[in-house]
Amino acid sequence: MRIGVPKEIKNHEYRVGLTPDSVMEVVAHGHEVFVETQAGAGIGADDAAYVAAGAKILKTAREVFDSAEMIVKVKEPQAVERAMLRPDHTLFTYLHLAPDPEQTADLVKSGATCIAYETVTDGRGGLPLLAPMSQVAGRLSITAAANALQKANGGSGILVGGVPGVAPAKVVVIGGGVVGAHAITMALGLGAEVTVLDRNVDVLAGLSRTFGSALRTVYSTKASLEQYVVEADVVVGAVLVAGAAAPKLVTADMIKRMKNGSVIVDVAIDQGGCFETARATTHAEPTYVVDGVVHYCVANMPGAVPRTSTFALNNVTLPYTLALADHGAKKALLANPNFLPGLNVYKGKVTCKAVADALGYDYVEPAAALNA
Repeated sequence: MRIGVPKEIKNHEYRVGLTPDSVMEVVAHGHEVFVETQAGAGIGADDAAYVAAGAKILKTAREVFDSAEMIVKVKEPQAVERAMLRPDHTLFTYLHLAPDPEQTADLVKSGATCIAYETVTDGRGGLPLLAPMSQVAGRLSITAAANALQKANGGSGILVGGVPGVAPAKVVVIGGGVVGAHAITMALGLGAEVTVLDRNVDVLAGLSRTFGSALRTVYSTKASLEQYVVEADVVVGAVLVAGAAAPKLVTADMIKRMKNGSVIVDVAIDQGGCFETARATTHAEPTYVVDGVVHYCVANMPGAVPRTSTFALNNVTLPYTLALADHGAKKALLANPNFLPGLNVYKGKVTCKAVADALGYDYVEPAAALNA
């Protein structure tokens, strides 16, 4: 198969779909890889490293798309990239379609086979291709919050961990999944006072066993959420409903009642965000202020640490990339019931129920679409 790796063009996005090591594996399986020049510069991988791994370097994204049967990316294709998709293309990347009607319409129109990292499952309720970026984003959420709390950045001027004789910041994490657990790890490591809210008592019990008495675990109700959000110095939104738009758990009224200079970090912004006042920002302009509260809502947080993020992502995506290349999309997806949910759009049909429900499309089961 001919596989294309274009340079990412989203604002301050430095990750790349395949590392040179991954390219070497793909080539060893008998496939061709076309990489846009400087696609790996953000992770310290120059064109020579890709050539040594067996790739061919092309000058433009157009050449990559024209040459390839499968496109491997990191972030969702931007409008100019979507215009280059063909019906014979297989696109393998993060998509986050539920809050993005324009992208969904373009992918449907393209006729391409579009597989989303974030909806591939592992049979145990996990999302293995989302997990490493959730780990990175969870940890980054606390460092981003610590920076935003600084007075010069609009915050209240609180040091997350405090110092002897001065109380640390109150950090509230909404959601105890992968993002939440890693945010907790970082916040406790910095010495913050940390509370996590979740509606799953088993999740809370697991976090309690992991972190002990240093972590306050609270069952999430409307009342408890409101109480802890309003009192917090930092609130991290770490809520995920696989493939679907994130629920708006924190209302504009709650934001209005938070302390001046407090900070929210909406890690769910890729799926529309779980704060009512959230709107996607970029690494170029990561924050804005609403009612005295600093909002950090960067939609590609792991892009800030592209080397760590790219290698972590390739560790989990490479086996699926090889399966697609070795067997073709249809056979690879039908052979693995956990890979099959990754299919979001196929030949003009929406094959992810959460996306169809969110955007008003007719839903077609992925297996039925592939076998039609």
